[in-house]
Amino acid sequence: MTTPPALAALDESTFDSVLCVVAHPDDIEYGLSAAVAKWTAAGKRVRYFLLTRGEAGIDTMDPVEAAAARADEERASASVVGVQEVEFGNHSDGVIEYGIALRRDIAAAIRRARPDLVITLTHAQSFPNGALNQADHRAVGLATLDATADCSNRWIFPELVADGLEPWEVTAVAVTASANPTHYVDVTGHLDDAIESLEEHRLYNAALPDDFPAPPELLGGSLGGGGEQVDDPAVEHAVLLEVFAR
Repeated sequence: MTTPPALAALDESTFDSVLCVVAHPDDIEYGLSAAVAKWTAAGKRVRYFLLTRGEAGIDTMDPVEAAAARADEERASASVVGVQEVEFGNHSDGVIEYGIALRRDIAAAIRRARPDLVITLTHAQSFPNGALNQADHRAVGLATLDATADCSNRWIFPELVADGLEPWEVTAVAVTASANPTHYVDVTGHLDDAIESLEEHRLYNAALPDDFPAPPELLGGSLGGGGEQVDDPAVEHAVLLEVFAR
């Protein structure tokens, strides 16, 4: 069996601004928020762009009510880790379709935010633990990778230029929850930030099955597992990323 290459520490001196692009409220809070907390504490600017408001995520709530409630929970969870700029798209939760419209919306968000680094969730069929990845995650993850190229070309979606959104070239794009991580972010000391951020999703967490892990258990396991994959005993918790240069 071939030994996978050692993970490299992400060079955090190469970016000052980050845009996280995901499908739903709470997607960022399942681990990535620990890195966000570290970056905002260091003075980096982080923004969120969510394609939906997660309106289909709570079986016992009408989607109109759930959309408003879950958007509020996302803003609160973002604030915990130092993010004040949270933007929502208008795609429908559960039925996001990969295609030109999705790529355009993400490219427009990138041009508005003008980040150095864009981060999204994996578009793979399954997560590293073998669990099936949800359809919205797959569509948004793939479209985000494509949009990081679209956003730099003025002749792709020229209507964005007409709207005042000039092309923007990102430095890199990274994918969380990848089965093939290349880099890690040492988030030792930020586990509590991530837990508090996830706990802000009170309505959604309360609707999860009774046997679903609570935030301390879930994030302690995932971020601790990330730390175990790093060849440095000083790294107790880590966010793992598959990073692509642009």
